[in-house]
Amino acid sequence: MIQGIFETHINVSDYKKSAEFYEQLLHIIPLHHDPFRKSKFYWVGKPGESMLGIRENYPSSLIQRQHFAFRIALEDMPQARSYLEGLGIATTNFFGESAEQLSVFPFMPAVSIYFQDPDGHSVELLAMLEDQPRADLEIMSWEEWETLHGRSKTQH
Repeated sequence: MIQGIFETHINVSDYKKSAEFYEQLLHIIPLHHDPFRKSKFYWVGKPGESMLGIRENYPSSLIQRQHFAFRIALEDMPQARSYLEGLGIATTNFFGESAEQLSVFPFMPAVSIYFQDPDGHSVELLAMLEDQPRADLEIMSWEEWETLHGRSKTQH
């Protein structure tokens, strides 16, 4: 039975530049470098559980924007924005607006923050919330979600 997504590979225009970008993210562990194929592979989080591969101009030089999300712990979400911005990486919410108000996807429910890699791939940091899913609700800010559940309006 399927238990989750094990690996994601993306086509990049310059694998060395992309490697520098991904290697500065926390818990991205270099696994294998193949200079002949201009590719690098990484464990994401715990080795053996999830892998990211980057490969230059494969199968062509056409770079099509991709999207993927890294799962993080909920308690790490408030610091994620400042960490990324400290690296010079611009962040947004789901709507492409300032990441000062992070978005919650009630149907899951999960909170997330978005950023782009050097090729414009959409990368997301996502944390699951312990609340019950609410498919009847639209995407909202984390502050609105917390208020809905009777929790403090702590700035997220």
